Amino acid sequence: MFGKKTSGSNTGSIDCLIGVKTRIEGDIHFEGGLRVDGQIKGNLLGNQNSVLIISEQAQLEGEVRAAQAIINGKITGTVRVADRLELQPKARIVGDVQYRTLEMHPGAVVEGRLIHQDGAETDTSVVKLDIEPASILKNTRQSA
Repeated sequence: MFGKKTSGSNTGSIDCLIGVKTRIEGDIHFEGGLRVDGQIKGNLLGNQNSVLIISEQAQLEGEVRAAQAIINGKITGTVRVADRLELQPKARIVGDVQYRTLEMHPGAVVEGRLIHQDGAETDTSVVKLDIEPASILKNTRQSA
């Protein structure tokens, strides 16, 4: 009950803060916890243990990837969260959202697709259809 936490557990601690008066242009790669209160124009790419918090004041333009995320600001771009995504009331996302678990509060807005990921890596960019060309169908109808 009062024992030490295991070293591999994700406690959700914040390792880095991007302040409200900070503006960054360029990609950011991060591990652990990151809180964004400022503006970022570029991709925000977390590893498999990353926790991302986007505050109400934050504005991001670019792709966002993290293991877990809590969003309450504005993002323009694709959001990919490998595990748990929480969209708080002031969240505004213009772009597609990929997630495994989603908690969406009243007031949160997504202008794009919500795409559930079941944990297996899937490539949603290519859909293979098994259909015959229209010329074959046309010939079949005429002969009938």
